[in-house]
Amino acid sequence: MSWGDRLLTALDSGLRTAFAPARAARQSPAGNTEASPLSPAESRESGALMRVNHVGEICAQALYQSQALFSRTPELRQHFEHAAQEELDHLAWTEERLSQLGAHTSHLAPLWWGGAFAWGSLAGLAGDRWSLGFVVETERQVEAHLAGHLDRLPANDAASRAIVEQMKREEAEHADAALARGALPLPAPVKGLMRAAAKVMTTVAHRI
Repeated sequence: MSWGDRLLTALDSGLRTAFAPARAARQSPAGNTEASPLSPAESRESGALMRVNHVGEICAQALYQSQALFSRTPELRQHFEHAAQEELDHLAWTEERLSQLGAHTSHLAPLWWGGAFAWGSLAGLAGDRWSLGFVVETERQVEAHLAGHLDRLPANDAASRAIVEQMKREEAEHADAALARGALPLPAPVKGLMRAAAKVMTTVAHRI
């Protein structure tokens, strides 16, 4: 496909990410867990945390789509597209869990996707090794964020915990794969900006 065709494909994918139900290629890790009753307070807390994780997966779709769009080589483009497919499973799993908890997805999905697409585009334009470095830093921050959620999720919410644990493992794998492809470490100010943007996203998505 031409670059223009790939841009239209990415934008179409963005619309589907923000407005259409996600479909997973793999079974949710929650499918093998036994349901445990949650109190109303526990359900609200799990719902808020899983909504944040769902927003993170909306952003992941936008990041990988934009980075694939601006990658210099077909091999790296395929790498990003493969990672996006795994993240699409995460998106579907968190969306399904939100429905089970009686919680809503973020009302700001188009905003999250658009902002992440802009970040990913800048990373892609900077060059392939910087783009891979952006993946490493993003996934390391997400991995730490998911570890924090495992500490906060109700102990008896086995379904949500199974999803988050699987996501955490795969985010680490994405970071390791990017390192193996020659990722450059990002400057400290860029890392700080990324942490600040993530803090805004998680704080807002927890409620809206």
